[in-house]
Amino acid sequence: MLDEKFKNAGMSIVIVEDMPAKYAAEIKAEIEKIDGVAMVMWTDTIADATIPVEILPDVMTDIFYSQDGTKTMMLVQYEEAGSADKTLDAISQIKKLMNDKVLISGLTAITEDIRDICIKQAPLYVAFAVVLAFIAMLLMTDSWFLPPVVLSALGLAIIYNMGTNIVIGEISFVTQTLAAILQLGVTMDYSIFLVDRYHEEKLIYDDRREAMANAIVKSTTALAGSSLTTIFGFVALMFMQFSMGFDIGFVMAKGIVLGLLTVVTILPAFVLLTEKYIDKFKHRSLMPNFGKLNEWVFKHKKVLAIIFVILLIPSYIIQSKANLYYSMDKALPQDLVSVRGLNQLKEDFGMASSQFIIFDDSLPAGEVMQMEDEIQDLDGISSIISYSSFLGPAIPSNIVPDEILKICKAEGLQLMMVNSEYSTATDELNNQVVQIEQIVKSYDKDAFVTGEGAISKDMVVTTSRDFKITGAVSIIAIFILIAICFKSISIPIILVLSIELAIWLNLSLSVLFKSQISFIDPTVINCVQLGATVDYAILLTTRFRENLQNGMLKKDAILSAVAAAEKSILQSASVFFMATFGVYLVCDITLIKGICALLARGSLISAIVIVVFTAPILYLSETFINKTSLDWRSVRPKKKKNRNAHEKNPEEAETNA
Repeated sequence: MLDEKFKNAGMSIVIVEDMPAKYAAEIKAEIEKIDGVAMVMWTDTIADATIPVEILPDVMTDIFYSQDGTKTMMLVQYEEAGSADKTLDAISQIKKLMNDKVLISGLTAITEDIRDICIKQAPLYVAFAVVLAFIAMLLMTDSWFLPPVVLSALGLAIIYNMGTNIVIGEISFVTQTLAAILQLGVTMDYSIFLVDRYHEEKLIYDDRREAMANAIVKSTTALAGSSLTTIFGFVALMFMQFSMGFDIGFVMAKGIVLGLLTVVTILPAFVLLTEKYIDKFKHRSLMPNFGKLNEWVFKHKKVLAIIFVILLIPSYIIQSKANLYYSMDKALPQDLVSVRGLNQLKEDFGMASSQFIIFDDSLPAGEVMQMEDEIQDLDGISSIISYSSFLGPAIPSNIVPDEILKICKAEGLQLMMVNSEYSTATDELNNQVVQIEQIVKSYDKDAFVTGEGAISKDMVVTTSRDFKITGAVSIIAIFILIAICFKSISIPIILVLSIELAIWLNLSLSVLFKSQISFIDPTVINCVQLGATVDYAILLTTRFRENLQNGMLKKDAILSAVAAAEKSILQSASVFFMATFGVYLVCDITLIKGICALLARGSLISAIVIVVFTAPILYLSETFINKTSLDWRSVRPKKKKNRNAHEKNPEEAETNA
């Protein structure tokens, strides 16, 4: 409503320091000429610019000048919404007029800075992630030529995904920056699983194509289960009320589908076509031998299983105490123009945040003045900008300049701006917003209180709900998918608990290190780490079941499964770690930096949990798993109808059957 009625949702504040009024007026005039700027409000909107500051009314100096009188501010309104390209382009033009004596701030200015960083640095993030992932693959695989083959196929999948984002029109800066990196890290699993399986099948089949075909077939359970669990992990984000979650969820779920299709169609073709070069440039893999570690894990399997159970409760409790921040200015470098402007507003104007009140214009002037007085008396209120504070209640609207009317009144509504000394997303401001709402609603029950503080307060409630819902949706969906894949009740319990422990340990480390994380981090990590790294557990379990069905003893089956799976798991975790950690190293946006740090750490924690804890639990629970799973140890032969039951020869009928 602030945007539609008053064109004020994207308001910016320009601060001019230690300059004559004439110079400030010239800056204002230049800003008003910029395409996309609706109007600029300053003292000359109400009084003549030639009037000395010393004789201006207190109400004007209190609003437009700093306490020491050396700085003045202007309110800039735009023709379109705060996040519209036209508005952001206008802010970019305003910045070109600025020097070290002029700053700009406000939520829209912060948004423009974020856009500018993303446009300039997103390609750098992707390039850095690809280079580090490439290095990880060079070290972990046994061919210098295999990494570029795999990355070429996955690069196509990323291009397909980013190109098809046109169907949703626009994506958030977080999605734009993270999508390619996450897709690379997640779908790398499928590539590694398939290539490793192909190498095994070549030992059995002479024909390369037949070996690849069987590698695809035998990888189907792991790939299908892995991709579906990952997809549903991202789909869970689409249940968020916070629209950025839907954005990330949709783009990434689409990316996983396209990535899987690329891995089972294009990658096999790439590998078969370039295999002579892959073989020609073979080298000794730097992947260490974990035989002794596996023996140690098996030897201490009962102790490790007990530790696993013990860690569940404290890790869950500790991670729930995460210190979250909701303010966007904390997600940006402090040397940006918008952030420096915000700090200037806090220090010199007592304006750490601003709220807007929209109420019925028919409210009697006396009640409006009384409402203003009650709000002004609240702790932390620095100033109020309103129709009555400028002109007083006695002046009729028909003699008021149109500029002021456009700012304060529209379509039977009146607007009031309340400036606070409290910073956005603090307990003090949240409590202040509640008090303002109570006062305003007592005069007009249909009034609105909006602004950065009110929105951040609502985000606390919304994202808390989102975290619970998306967490439950992702766990339930993945539980059901694993149960269907393995035809088991016990397997999904073990695997989901394993990854949940990894997630809780990851977030608990942030608490123990006293790190402050973004409000969206727990939700994203809970869905992404669960969906992406449950692949490791599915691969290990698939191998274990396959070995049992091939007649191996239980001990040999688990040791063989771990030995075969951990190579793929560690390769995948290493690539995921390198890609996300690379972005963490070069990223200037704290929000994205924090997500990448958690994802990088989470991939390693998940790999360790699967190898060290999940393997012993699978072994110790195998008897119970067999009782609660269909066709666990043996594949039930399919029955075929006897098409020749009418034949007289019983031997022939039996043979056909």
